[in-house]
Amino acid sequence: MRIIFMGTPQFAVPTLEALVAAGHDVVAAYSQPPRAAGRGKKLQPSSVHLAAEAHGIEVRTPVSLKDADEQAAFAALEADVAVVAAYGLILPQAVLDAPKLGCLNVHGSLLPRWRGAAPVQRAILAGDALTGVTIMQMERGLDTGPMLATVETPVDGKTAGDLTTELAEKGAALMVSVLADLGTYPPVVQPDDGVTYAHKIDKAESRLDFARDAVDVERQVRAFAPSPGAFFELEGERYRVLAAEVIGASGTAGETLDDALTIACGQGAIRPTLVQRAGRPAMDAAALLRGRAIAAGIRLS
Repeated sequence: MRIIFMGTPQFAVPTLEALVAAGHDVVAAYSQPPRAAGRGKKLQPSSVHLAAEAHGIEVRTPVSLKDADEQAAFAALEADVAVVAAYGLILPQAVLDAPKLGCLNVHGSLLPRWRGAAPVQRAILAGDALTGVTIMQMERGLDTGPMLATVETPVDGKTAGDLTTELAEKGAALMVSVLADLGTYPPVVQPDDGVTYAHKIDKAESRLDFARDAVDVERQVRAFAPSPGAFFELEGERYRVLAAEVIGASGTAGETLDDALTIACGQGAIRPTLVQRAGRPAMDAAALLRGRAIAAGIRLS
């Protein structure tokens, strides 16, 4: 098949790799423009940009697809289908209509639950038992198009990083299966019941809210690991918590209960097991406390 690929972050790379491995002709890869990153704030190409270049695929990085010339250049590729995975730009109707078979999206949730930008994090925060991937025929609405196929996976105690990696691999395999025989995947209109929206993550949400139930606080930790990292502050220093366990203890919310960094929540307590101080590598809590003791009765914010 003659395919245009559209994606930006690492989540999209397995799908691009799977399309190439399956023998499809990926005629171009669209990705968001390079962004300033790192201490030097140098422009860095996206994960998809780098992966496409490694395969000798032409990479296009328009700021927008609203321009008529950009739309004409897209249509001139004469693709059979566009495969989209976390591209990050709105596709105008002219772009949606250009490929013969339209645009197919790899979305990291079981639609119609968690339409939008952050389905993995929102599923963890909500305590969902199951999530998955949906292959969807794109239309102008936000993740509203007909569904072609889904695959489920348990959330269990996974972090957003681990779950995103798993869903990326499952989505890649599912997309290849769908493209191999589109006729066996009839489109199914999404039901009106069960629609939820996965709004973009605000970094302010990653501050741990110890007034909440310990189960919810532990979900915060997993939802924001590894990035941006849930955190608390002590004496003006930020501590990122990358893993934690729920403990059956009680006390004043936000206060340490012992010298092992057990922190009281609104109900129950959590004990961080993997912590990172600013400018330092992540370490287990025991190693952290050997270098920076935090006694019982300390109030964290």
